[in-house]
Amino acid sequence: MCGIVGAVSTKNIVPVLVQGLQRLEYRGYDSCGVAVNSTTAQMGQAPGLQRARSTDRVAELIAQVNEPTAGLQGFTGIAHTRWATHGAPAVHNAHPHFSRDRIGLVHNGIIENHEELRAELQAKGYVFVSQTDTEVMAHLIDSLYQGDLLQAVFQATQQLHGAYAIAVMAKDEPHRVIGARAGSPLIFGLGQGEHFLASDAMALAGVTNQIVYLAEGDVVDVRVDSYQVYDQQHLPVQREVLTVHAHSGAAELGPYSHYMQKEIFEQPRAIADTLEGIEGIVPELFDNPAHTSPGLAHKVLSEVDSVLILACGTSYYSGCVAKYWIERIAQLPCQVEVASEYRYRDSVPNPRSLVVTISQSGETADTLAALRHAQSLGMPHTLTVCNVSTSAMVRECALAYITRAGVEIGVASTKAFTTQLAGLFLMTLALAKAKGRLSTEAETQHLKAMRHLPVALQSVLALEPQLIAWAQDFASKENALFLGRGLHYPIALEGALKLKEISYIHAEAYPAGELKHGPLALVTNAMPVVTVAPNDTLLEKLKSNLQEVRARGGVLYVLADADTRISSSEGVHVIRMPEHYGDLSPLLHVVPLQLLAYHTACARGTDVDKPRNLAKSVTVE
Repeated sequence: MCGIVGAVSTKNIVPVLVQGLQRLEYRGYDSCGVAVNSTTAQMGQAPGLQRARSTDRVAELIAQVNEPTAGLQGFTGIAHTRWATHGAPAVHNAHPHFSRDRIGLVHNGIIENHEELRAELQAKGYVFVSQTDTEVMAHLIDSLYQGDLLQAVFQATQQLHGAYAIAVMAKDEPHRVIGARAGSPLIFGLGQGEHFLASDAMALAGVTNQIVYLAEGDVVDVRVDSYQVYDQQHLPVQREVLTVHAHSGAAELGPYSHYMQKEIFEQPRAIADTLEGIEGIVPELFDNPAHTSPGLAHKVLSEVDSVLILACGTSYYSGCVAKYWIERIAQLPCQVEVASEYRYRDSVPNPRSLVVTISQSGETADTLAALRHAQSLGMPHTLTVCNVSTSAMVRECALAYITRAGVEIGVASTKAFTTQLAGLFLMTLALAKAKGRLSTEAETQHLKAMRHLPVALQSVLALEPQLIAWAQDFASKENALFLGRGLHYPIALEGALKLKEISYIHAEAYPAGELKHGPLALVTNAMPVVTVAPNDTLLEKLKSNLQEVRARGGVLYVLADADTRISSSEGVHVIRMPEHYGDLSPLLHVVPLQLLAYHTACARGTDVDKPRNLAKSVTVE
């Protein structure tokens, strides 16, 4: 979602700030801005805080700051990409926000008590020009400012309720930026003759790889030649400096038309990388690089008696697939919860349950909050499947499996989803083995199938021309229905989500057996019905469901395994999958649905990589 970049330097820092915003565009945003604390008069403007803001893309912001009449330059600055929460996407709501032209601030997160603070500040004479909770913070810090920005931030954060990551600068302290975080991620970067703040290491790719991940409640005082981190009690503290390679080259589009297309075709490589070096199913696969003690994974996997999966969106659907695996192969009861719902309802905690979180970024606010809620209920056995080894999710879980999808820029997740499934399948096998429910023969067969996945995925990607033909039919539709059974019902859910996310076609998914319990009323020849039809034990039941659709004039689009004996006919369009893949079939069947959504969106002319109203990393509730 929103992105922060800040810096203090001995040179004009504006190019670094706007380049950082460009690297954060993948997170999603609807406005952007940059501000500097200039110590010299520029283009007729007095020294002090100056800014440029836009509701267009970062490229337009760069054009603004490069205009001869603008002359935006400075050694100290902050920048931001905003995804609207409080107030519409408009220039007056865009960050950075100023207070009395002496405090400048950018903010990620949501301040829950902003209305009360706004009323108090208005009573003191502060005039608000935006609808944002962020402007409240700028005025609050200004009201407390008495020449020391650090002390003003200390006092302000004690009054804030909610989640925030902020970067603040003061006109009267031109070589200083203060950062603070609670509930939203913020990092500090060390450079030569310059230091940085950012919400994501990707923003600093190519600038520095020396990164400090600030802990919950930390405040950092950033200057040109020094920095100091303070903890929640405002006491000086040392945080570990890590070398982090943010893979800036992954942002190159190459020969593809969109990042989503590129990432769909990167899935064979991503799966191969995620499974690299795995010779057998051992607990050590889930040792957490952040802090796991030797032998902890073996102890946890042996002791747990059930699984609780917490996730959001696409990650939630990967958890739904894993439930089928865990209950059939590991023979453990498994519950899958939408993270944003779990934390707000009364539940029955089980201290022997394995709490599994799934997140591409590892910073998903609802999933982190659900994890902490589970821990507060006395559930200490935690494991995350995550794509970012340095994320909060990894740091806060006892065990971890780090997928290697690489940077995913398209908002609609593709390769992160399939690598999550790979990690969850490994976790299932590890649980089964720990419980004595995985024979040596079965382990060998599963590992063989997993090693073959990259080749199998390449064969599925070769179906793209047939999916383009389907997309031409879908482009003129406004509604679609997706059907699946058993293990493939979550894949139908994911296919419907992809179509609605990027093409804006209303799409719903149902277990095929539920057709006659309501959805069948919607079926007409204007409602395409996509069906995932693997050759499994539910195939004959599924064929009966297909006949129900055809009897009502519905048009079927079927992804069928080669040996299902489902053939194309009038009103029935069939694409044959290259091979049946048993338990791992969901990883193959989801790829055509990704391609269908992608090419339908292209045919409709939507912004594939940055769909309206959506963000990549959802770091607020």
